[in-house]
Amino acid sequence: MKLGLLIAASAFLLGAGQAWEWHLPPGIAPPPVPADNPMRAAKVELGRRLFYDADLSRDGTMACATCHEQRHGFADGNATHGGVGGAAGRRNVPGLANVAWFSPLTSADAGQRTLEAQAGVPVMGTHPVEMGMAGAAAAIVTRLSHDDCYRTMFAQAFPESGGRIDFANVSRALASFERTLVSYGSAYDRHALGPDARGGERTLRRACAQCHAGARFTDLRFHRMGPIDRAAPDQGLVETSGREADRGLFRTPSLRNVAMSGPWWHDGSAMTLDTAIARHKLALPPQSAPGLIAFLRALDDRTFLTDPAFGLPATACGRTL
Repeated sequence: MKLGLLIAASAFLLGAGQAWEWHLPPGIAPPPVPADNPMRAAKVELGRRLFYDADLSRDGTMACATCHEQRHGFADGNATHGGVGGAAGRRNVPGLANVAWFSPLTSADAGQRTLEAQAGVPVMGTHPVEMGMAGAAAAIVTRLSHDDCYRTMFAQAFPESGGRIDFANVSRALASFERTLVSYGSAYDRHALGPDARGGERTLRRACAQCHAGARFTDLRFHRMGPIDRAAPDQGLVETSGREADRGLFRTPSLRNVAMSGPWWHDGSAMTLDTAIARHKLALPPQSAPGLIAFLRALDDRTFLTDPAFGLPATACGRTL
């Protein structure tokens, strides 16, 4: 290795082992972190690189970031997103803002309660097929192990396991990065609402806050937003719970960065915010709609949508990727 690369790699190793420091606004406590996956700067940086790496998919065409795009609040911008090999998409891609505080994590599976476990769903899942690696965890290990920088990054991120490269540690690293996707910098958070948005906030608090509750604007519970349609291709929570009472139930999405994460609804079938609001069948006077939409737009966090710390890494181990 050339001397310059050796020095850069040494600097990386010295800095990457730092413990993680949360920078949160007053009143927001750090999210829960599993005891077996403590936050560490090296782990976050490894997870960030993995989040953007298409080697986690069967044919090298999809990364986590393929569906979770920063400019859309780590949602997608499409109704649904298909998987490798032309597999059809099934549900609208949710945004990831403040996902560290979410449990359950997905729109129709109450059992997905940790980011570490959920990472396997898009990578290994078959209903639908997304990244297409079911039964191929060994291939991920082989691909990553061939990269000397990945070997260095795993060693620094997971010294307790000797830098072992396996899918469990891939999932831990991805979860650590995802926990850093914190969004509390909107006009609402900065107390910079215009008059229309202030009126819209009052409307939301009166008519919508039972479900879109708290600092993250979600109660994290499952609700049915219309009559049951047994012919619909997506039957919601019943598909994982097996309980008939759960048919047509979907978890309340967060409203953070909602204006940037459309189209909306669990199947992406609401192409405008007006349509999504109308489907709630709220008894709202017509003149309240513009203010409500103004408030929803005031939940966009431009810093979150552009922060380079969340974007595609340009370097690793002191080298250009």
